[in-house]
Amino acid sequence: MRSWKSSHITFVLIVILLSGCDLIKMKEDSQEAGNTSDPVARVREQYLYPEDLEGIAPAGMSKEDSTERVQRFVNNWIRKQLLIQEAATKIEFDEAEIERKMLDYRYSLMGYEYQSYYVNQNLDTEVTDEEIEKYYKENIDNFILKQNIIRGKFIKLPKGAPKTKKVKSLLLSSREEDKEELNSYSLSYATQYQLDDSVWMVFDEVIKNSPLAEIPNKVQFLKNQNYIEQSDDQYLYFLRIEEYRISDNVSPLEFVKEGIKNIIINKRKVELARQLEEDVYERATKNQEFEIYN
Repeated sequence: MRSWKSSHITFVLIVILLSGCDLIKMKEDSQEAGNTSDPVARVREQYLYPEDLEGIAPAGMSKEDSTERVQRFVNNWIRKQLLIQEAATKIEFDEAEIERKMLDYRYSLMGYEYQSYYVNQNLDTEVTDEEIEKYYKENIDNFILKQNIIRGKFIKLPKGAPKTKKVKSLLLSSREEDKEELNSYSLSYATQYQLDDSVWMVFDEVIKNSPLAEIPNKVQFLKNQNYIEQSDDQYLYFLRIEEYRISDNVSPLEFVKEGIKNIIINKRKVELARQLEEDVYERATKNQEFEIYN
């Protein structure tokens, strides 16, 4: 347990040292230059000077935001210095090992930054419906519903809203003029509504904070009902269900389409980063840019 704890503390301190080493260097450079300005902060024998804060708050930032950012920087500097100096009195560090890990982490960050830059420059974010459908079919077992979902229309109206008795007929109508009238009415009077019945929604999210949330058996309800009205002290609730899917069944493609698109894009990112590393290595090998000595 002690070995793990010591290693864990060492790792945390390396990260802090990496983020704080530039601050320490700035302090040392300031002292070497014979800095005569008053320090901004001190932690024992370590000082932070005004010059060390240059660039913290970019030009154009408001005075309030600038002050807040500088204060946050100073407070972080103090915390890091305190922890670093505390560590020096509690743990015997292998300086060479710390330096090696710092360099390794630094190089890893540099490589990651370049890979991120390369990926952002070359990533194709266009994903076709055919690609999405192909991934969906090949990974169908990964798209099992964890919740009941529905397609339909939902409206929440204050009890004082006008012509509420007409809402049902508008909801059940398939005529375009009635759909437009319902949309206009909801825009004017509804406190909450969803009228795009092509969109799949999580059933519990639709009915939360309404009397419908108290339905004892939601699966049975979905199987037997396609329209319901409810009310409480302040509001009227109208729900029309076009289609439903029960949890533990396969999700419709439309419900997971955006998620699949993100998966495909993320896979492209990983592949681009991998390919970049491979291309750099192969080019260096071809040009004899490195050697391994026995």
